[in-house]
Amino acid sequence: MTDARRTPRPRRYLACRPTHFAVEYAINPWMREDAEVDTALALTQWEDLVRAYRDHGHTVETIQPVPGLPDMVFAANSAVVVGGRAFGSLFHAPQRRPESREYEIWFKAAGYDLYRPESPCEGEGDLVPVGRYLLAGTGFRTTRDAHAEVQEFFGRPVISLQLIDPYFYHLDTALFVLEDGLTAETDGGNGGGNGAGDAGGAALAYYPEAFSPGSREVLRRLFPDAVLATRDDALAFGLNSVSDGRHVFIAPQATHLVDQLTARGYVPVPVDLSEFHKAGGGIKCCTQELRP
Repeated sequence: MTDARRTPRPRRYLACRPTHFAVEYAINPWMREDAEVDTALALTQWEDLVRAYRDHGHTVETIQPVPGLPDMVFAANSAVVVGGRAFGSLFHAPQRRPESREYEIWFKAAGYDLYRPESPCEGEGDLVPVGRYLLAGTGFRTTRDAHAEVQEFFGRPVISLQLIDPYFYHLDTALFVLEDGLTAETDGGNGGGNGAGDAGGAALAYYPEAFSPGSREVLRRLFPDAVLATRDDALAFGLNSVSDGRHVFIAPQATHLVDQLTARGYVPVPVDLSEFHKAGGGIKCCTQELRP
């Protein structure tokens, strides 16, 4: 549904400066050990992203980067925050597990009620709050046991989605939320203002073929009016985007998806994070949302 009057909602984000960003190991199909990274370009691209958020009225807080943790820049993997409570991370790859401790220190110092998962779980990489639900990816990193832990911690229904394409190893590489549905009008009510099936006024975009047939059907039923991305859009990290309800911070290479969003009344804000694609990350990977 096209609506040029879509209203943005101010957000609060956590990010980590890419001081030590590099590709030193290979834990997804995008990574090549010892791939050459232009550190100056990575820093410039990250600063462009932070500036774009702030220019659009959002708050960005930062965590101190730690030497020896090249993927710490991907703050989204550190936790998922809902209602001022944080469900932390336990990374699948041993190379990234020390990141959890650094982020735990930050969340505790910031006063969050923090839960440390017992099962492998990679934060907003695989856990996406939308409407009354938490969409939860599995198949490559986060386990279904972690989905159960998340539901117990937040008391919010968790919908498990099976990822089947290793290039889309995290849910946030295959799907992103356009509108979370958590407005005064829809939160706790019947919602559906955007045509979303049973998702309380929420809206999203996704790449269907990243999911198992059953998971595709779940998404179709919940979000019948979702924006469907092409494989080219997904491979360009177009679905690793961040939306404030009107502005969509998106990889400029995802041209077809940009056109679709524009046609629906969203305002794409192109931000090129191509240097981070070498590690399998993009805009959303670098952005942890601190939901009040």
